[in-house]
Amino acid sequence: MKILLLGKNGQVGHELQRTLLPLGQLIALDRNEGNLEDDKALQLALHTHGPDVIVNAAAYTAVDKAESDEATAAQVNTKAVKLMAEYAKKTNALLVHYSTDYVYDGEKQGPYVESDSTCPQSAYGRTKCAGETAIIDSGCQALVFRTSWVFSAHGGNFIKTILRLAKERDNLGIVADQIGAPTSAELISDVTALAIAAYKRSAIPPGVYHLTAAGDTSWHGLATHVVAKLHAKGVPLKISADQIRAIATEDYPLPAKRPKNSRLDTGKLSEALGLQIPHWSIYVDRTIEQLTKTEL
Repeated sequence: MKILLLGKNGQVGHELQRTLLPLGQLIALDRNEGNLEDDKALQLALHTHGPDVIVNAAAYTAVDKAESDEATAAQVNTKAVKLMAEYAKKTNALLVHYSTDYVYDGEKQGPYVESDSTCPQSAYGRTKCAGETAIIDSGCQALVFRTSWVFSAHGGNFIKTILRLAKERDNLGIVADQIGAPTSAELISDVTALAIAAYKRSAIPPGVYHLTAAGDTSWHGLATHVVAKLHAKGVPLKISADQIRAIATEDYPLPAKRPKNSRLDTGKLSEALGLQIPHWSIYVDRTIEQLTKTEL
């Protein structure tokens, strides 16, 4: 099995280079080698490598910048994805693609299930939702994983930002009315490999699946958890967990609207793969362990 991984240097792509290796021949491309902003270059990469499985870990993820640059976001998150889907349909390849909680408006009271209506409220959300639609409309065989609040020890993310701010500031306010599941790139990549192997055995049908860690918290809850763990490890900080103020979304205005409810029900995926998905805090603690060994 020949696997083409796009976006190898992102948080998820970095981990996928580890988990996909046992499945077959892995060809991993960065944003220059597999340029989603250049249709001809992308098509050339697909035809040159002739993959049996395309894993698209590349995306335009600058959520706020997308509000003023929706054309580029649409090129990467929609048009390039459509090209991949059309190629997968033509060659009978499997397309694995990652989507987001931003396809929902965040107004539902409980966790979203895959069949809930999408209603994106931002340019980023609209382009990711349109990418999903392009895959479905193509009729290709695909596994689409919606995830949320991605983090890892590699690349930029909320946990690394909190680590930096806690060392620099003695006054910190974090949004407390947005709820979701912080999800490790490790978990996403591990489950992706399991899903591809299961698909090849006809043990999981193609479709859209929610893939997040178990449990949920707010950004404020995540920040206090991180800072408390750092203190317990003896990391010198300027602020303690109980000094981090809980603020409302309205108190921290940003160009792109965030969903207040980002909880995604993972029951469909857990049942299909026979998985017990671990709690978000387990992976957060693992990441803190990795960061305190390498960066402090």
